[in-house]
Amino acid sequence: MTDWGPTDLGDGRWRFALWAPDREHVTLEMDCAQPLPMAKAGEGWFCVETEAREGSRYRFRIAPDLAVPDPASRRQCGGVHGWSVITPIAPPPDRWVGRPWEEVVIYELHVGLYGGFAGVAEQLPALAEIGVTAIELMPINAFSGSRNWGYDGVLPFAPAEAYGSPRELRELIDLAHRLEMMILLDVVYNHFGPDGNYLGSYAKPFFHAKQHTPWGGAVAVDRPQVAAYFRENALMWLNDYGFDGLRFDAVHAIGNDDFLDSLARYLRERTNGRQIYLMLENERNDAARLGPKGYDAQWNDDFHNVMHVLLTGEHDAYYEDFAHEPTQKLARCLSEGFVYQGDPSPHQNGKLRGSKSAHLPPSAFIAFLQNHDQTGNRALGERLINLTSLKRLRAATCLLLLLPHIPLLFMGEEVGARSPFLFFTDFHDELADAVREGRRHEFKGFAAFSSSDARDRIPDPNAFDTFKMARILPGEDANDWRSFYATLLTLRRQAIIPGIAGARALGAAALSSGAVEARWMLGSGRLLTILINLGEMAVALPQNSEPAFATGVPGAPASCAVWISQPQ
Repeated sequence: MTDWGPTDLGDGRWRFALWAPDREHVTLEMDCAQPLPMAKAGEGWFCVETEAREGSRYRFRIAPDLAVPDPASRRQCGGVHGWSVITPIAPPPDRWVGRPWEEVVIYELHVGLYGGFAGVAEQLPALAEIGVTAIELMPINAFSGSRNWGYDGVLPFAPAEAYGSPRELRELIDLAHRLEMMILLDVVYNHFGPDGNYLGSYAKPFFHAKQHTPWGGAVAVDRPQVAAYFRENALMWLNDYGFDGLRFDAVHAIGNDDFLDSLARYLRERTNGRQIYLMLENERNDAARLGPKGYDAQWNDDFHNVMHVLLTGEHDAYYEDFAHEPTQKLARCLSEGFVYQGDPSPHQNGKLRGSKSAHLPPSAFIAFLQNHDQTGNRALGERLINLTSLKRLRAATCLLLLLPHIPLLFMGEEVGARSPFLFFTDFHDELADAVREGRRHEFKGFAAFSSSDARDRIPDPNAFDTFKMARILPGEDANDWRSFYATLLTLRRQAIIPGIAGARALGAAALSSGAVEARWMLGSGRLLTILINLGEMAVALPQNSEPAFATGVPGAPASCAVWISQPQ
């Protein structure tokens, strides 16, 4: 089967290919040569070979009035409606071998809010200094306009022009590796954005029109050409750029487990023996996808949601699923991973959600108190620091960073940022109006935004000021927060990480409303005990010895205490 994108044949010759099963004729247009008709190559493919050079611009003419970029373009010139650019990417050096999964402390960030790839690079030394070992970039694929979360991407192979060149991206990754940090990337294979996606103009079979998702027809990953598109994209990020792992966005919306399983196998077989890490966002809590031959871990929204309820008391929307007996739910989460393991979801009208997960190791779950979704999908983008007390937030952070689960931080947490993280785009005209009004309509069911006047206060995603407000502003207590995170991550590195491999939960119990005691036998043979109290009453301590770390008075309200000891 033909590969997507331009292929270097050597000696200055290139092969160009487009899967256009809806078209009878396709022409290759280049800025340095005459248009060339492309020949049918079977199964909907059109191909042509010609002389070209690095930097040559090209596009495909599919109708007299329509020329489109290469859907597998490695670089764009003039945005997602402009020309594609031939951009060879030399394989990265082989000297970097990665880090064990147990050492991972993830820091999720948005490249655009740092000013691009070069701006992110400037921040890496400070993050490495406090103990961050992996940077996760929100999607960097090309999107319409100059600012976007990245989940409206339409050209998955091309880094967004607003962030910098492919070379600058490689320089960022190389710098991270010199600092012994891994770089992970969020990729979106469940939909395309609303502006700049031309696939429907020449390849309608790329989608299942009758299989609906929140973004339109489902991506037809059961078709060989479509599955190959995403396989090649994932492999490009890993092999050509040197990313250490990928996080696959909302795979429940893909709805095809065979594709997911085959994708994991394909990538592990073709990354030249490198250690790579594959992570899922999966509302289904599908434990069967997790394991050594599949995916390393899942973002555990259940941990975030139950902690959010305990910290804020909110119970609107999906928090409804965690409003009843949240303390017991946290205990289950700490002991077994998922909260919902085939249980009925009140928010989804009793629909069963999840599967049994107690057999999985703690490292199969990525825990977080905040991320782009949970913060940015709030109407006003408030960070957790603005929604709970500092003592309770410190206790929750202690739990997060000393759990044997894999912790994820959201940009700005480590400096006490109070600036909002808002949903932002750069659409125009009717699409901008639709996105703005659609965004405000989403919150109609929330008590705080039940009136039209209240919803009008929700920032316009397309306004530049909305993007500006999302930039990280360190709090006045930034140094205190940095020191707090550095202390916790030092203890994690010294006492927790050596025992994550082989760790197993020994159980967790609700002691009173908001208070949970959890225990793990670490692979190092040491016993880890954590007591977190987010309630209003003090509770008895599990042991009389001095904790290895504590926020507040151990056992008191708004406290977290941690013991690391030899088992009796």
